[in-house]
Amino acid sequence: MILAEEPLLRAPHLYIDGAWVEPAAGGIREIRNPADGAVIAAVGEAGAVDARRAVGAARTAFATGEWPGTPVAERAALLLRTAELLAGYRDPIARIETLDTGKTLRESHIDIDDVIAVFRYYAQLVGTTSDRVVDTGDPSVISRVVREPVGVCALIAPWNYPLLQMSWKLAPALAAGCTVVAKPSEVTPLSTIALIRVLEQAGLPPGVVNLVPGEGPVVGSALTGTPEVDLISFTGGAATGAAIAARAAPHITRVALELGGKNPHIVFADANRASAVDAVLTGAFLHSGQVCSAGTRLIVEESIADGFVAELARRAGGIRVGPGTEPASQTGPLVSPEHRAAVETHVARGLAEGAVLVAGGKRPEDPRLAAGSYYLPTVLDRCRRDMRIVQEETFGPVLTVERFATEAEAVELGNDTSYGLAAGVRTGDAARGERVVRALRHGTVWLNDFGPYTPAAEWGGFGRSGIGRELGPSGLAEYQEIKHIWHNTAPAVGGWFT
Repeated sequence: MILAEEPLLRAPHLYIDGAWVEPAAGGIREIRNPADGAVIAAVGEAGAVDARRAVGAARTAFATGEWPGTPVAERAALLLRTAELLAGYRDPIARIETLDTGKTLRESHIDIDDVIAVFRYYAQLVGTTSDRVVDTGDPSVISRVVREPVGVCALIAPWNYPLLQMSWKLAPALAAGCTVVAKPSEVTPLSTIALIRVLEQAGLPPGVVNLVPGEGPVVGSALTGTPEVDLISFTGGAATGAAIAARAAPHITRVALELGGKNPHIVFADANRASAVDAVLTGAFLHSGQVCSAGTRLIVEESIADGFVAELARRAGGIRVGPGTEPASQTGPLVSPEHRAAVETHVARGLAEGAVLVAGGKRPEDPRLAAGSYYLPTVLDRCRRDMRIVQEETFGPVLTVERFATEAEAVELGNDTSYGLAAGVRTGDAARGERVVRALRHGTVWLNDFGPYTPAAEWGGFGRSGIGRELGPSGLAEYQEIKHIWHNTAPAVGGWFT
C-alpha cells in the first residue's frame, strides 16, 4: 500500500526556510509497514548538511524574523487554525500513522484527537500568562519579571507516538515564540511530514519550523552538538538521552529529556477485580507495549496473586493480534523485525533467570501474520526484583509479575527502579491509596486507573526517566526564558564614589 500519492506526503520531504527541498546528498529511505513488511513510502533523508542549513534558517528566523515578537493572540490563532485543519484531516492522518507505526486505527484516531487538544490547550494557555510585577518597596522603581522565547529549539521525537510526541514539543514551542528544527524518528516520519504541511496551510512564516527526517547518529548529532541551538527536547531511550546531554554540555545548551520507564502497577487484594484485570491488560499491551508509560511490571498482593495471574493469562491469550487497519485487531505488530528480535532476547533472558511463562512468549502461528513483526502478549510470573527483565525497559508486550505481602513491601518494590516515569495503584481503601501514591517516586501516578492524561497536567519522570516536564504550564515554561526588568523612573546620582 504505497502512500506516495497522499497529498500530505508528496515529495520532497525536507522543509527548510519555508520551502520543501530535496536532501543535499539525495538520500532516500524506504518506510515499511510493520504489519507486513511492505514499502509504504520513500522519504527523502536529511544529512548533516541539511541539518545545519535548517538550524541556520531557524536562527535567522529567530534573530531577524517577526515570529518571536508576533503578538500572543496571533501565535495562538495559528495554533487554533492548525487544530482545525488537523480535525479535517483526522482520517487520512490516522491511516498514515497506523500504516507507519502498526498501531490500530482506533489508537491512531485517539492520537490525532489528543494532538488537536494539545494545540488548542497551548493556544489558550499562552494568552493567560502575563508579566509579574515585584514590589521593591521603592515607589520610583517598576520591577517586572517577563517571559521570552528561549530561541532555536531542536525537537527530536520517538517512533512509537511520532505525531503525539512531536505535538507535545511543537505546540508550546510555537506558543512561546520559538523557532524550531523538528526531527522525527527515521523509522516513523510520515505523520510529522503531514503535520508540517498542515502548519504550512495554517500560515506558518518561513523559517519558523524546519523539518529534517534522518538518522539519529547523523542528523541528531548535527542538531545537538552546535551552539546555534538554544534548547534540545528529546524523547527516547536513556542511553541516547545521556549522549545528547553530553553533546550539549560543552555549549551549556538547555535539554529536556523524556527517557521512558519501567512502570509498576500495584494491585491490592481489596481492589475491584474485574476493573484491575482490565486495566493491567490495557496498561501492558496497548500498542503492543511500545509505550514509555506502559505498566509492564505487575506487583500484586500475594493473597490474590494466583487467581489474578491465571485470569490475566487467560485474557492475554485472547487478545486479537493483527494489522492495525483491520477493525477486529486489538493490538498490532512491533515496529520492526529488529525490535521484535530485541524483545525476544529480553524474554529468553527472563526465562533463563527463572521467570515462569504463563502466556505468549512467541510469535503468532497464524500464517497471515508471518510477514509482519508480531509478538504475542506475554506474561511472566514468579519474577524477582533483581531480574534484568524486571529492571530493564523491554518496550514490548511483556508483563512481569511480582508479589508482595504488606503495603510497605509494595511501595518498596514500586520504587525499586532506576526509572520513575509512571505508576499505578489499585485499592478499595482510599486512605491507603493516598499513602501509596504519595510514597511512589514517579512523575505520574494513577489511582484506580492507568494510562489517561490531560494536556493541562505536567508529564515527565524522576531518576533516569528524564529532565524537565512536557504538557501543562511547565511544558510552556520549558520554551521560555525568564528576564527581570528593573525600571527606575526617577534616576538620581547615587553618590557611592565621591
